[in-house]
Amino acid sequence: MKIKLTTLHVDDQEKALRFYTDVLGFVKKADFSNGPYRWLTVVSPEEPDGTELQLALNDNPAARTYQQAMFQQGQPAAMFYTDHIQADHERIKARGAEFTMPPTEVTGSTIAMLNDTCGNLIQLAQISWQG
Repeated sequence: MKIKLTTLHVDDQEKALRFYTDVLGFVKKADFSNGPYRWLTVVSPEEPDGTELQLALNDNPAARTYQQAMFQQGQPAAMFYTDHIQADHERIKARGAEFTMPPTEVTGSTIAMLNDTCGNLIQLAQISWQG
């Protein structure tokens, strides 16, 4: 088995699409509507057939409450791995991203945290150990 799709709830799909493509550098994979429902996914340009990230409209009250609580606690909604965290930090910051934590060394990795402007904190990680 493999993971093909994971979902991230966002408060505005169009704003999320701009952020995840223009700022983070992902590419749009799927975008279609059925009535008021919009199916929207992005992928890494490094793995265009890899795991898709669904940017789902957060119109479910239970999911919205969970999303807001996680954000208030400073917990990331997703983690993206990088081989070059310092370079990615500078590139993403230059594109207007607000980092809540710059690249910081922790046990076995270097992590950074940013606000996706759509209700989520996103963690970037560069692993320095092999498991």
